[in-house]
Amino acid sequence: MSAVARVVLYSRRTCGLCDEARAVIESVRVGRPFTFEEILIDGDDSLEERYGLRVPVVEVDGQEAFEYEVVPDGLERLVAGAEAG
Repeated sequence: MSAVARVVLYSRRTCGLCDEARAVIESVRVGRPFTFEEILIDGDDSLEERYGLRVPVVEVDGQEAFEYEVVPDGLERLVAGAEAG
């Protein structure tokens, strides 16, 4: 049985780059299923300290994979690797 990747997007409520990253994640998810969670860092002191102005940040299976921009082909490769692993 293959594993399903877990993708986490750290974002802010008002963030154009975050909106773009979410759209890329959702478009890749259409062709390759994975779990997806979005975490808003607004108002969370520890997350604000960790990510600050770097959002969006995307992790795949707990590893930071993208910052500011999500590359569709790159995300698909990482998710496929989780399935194979």
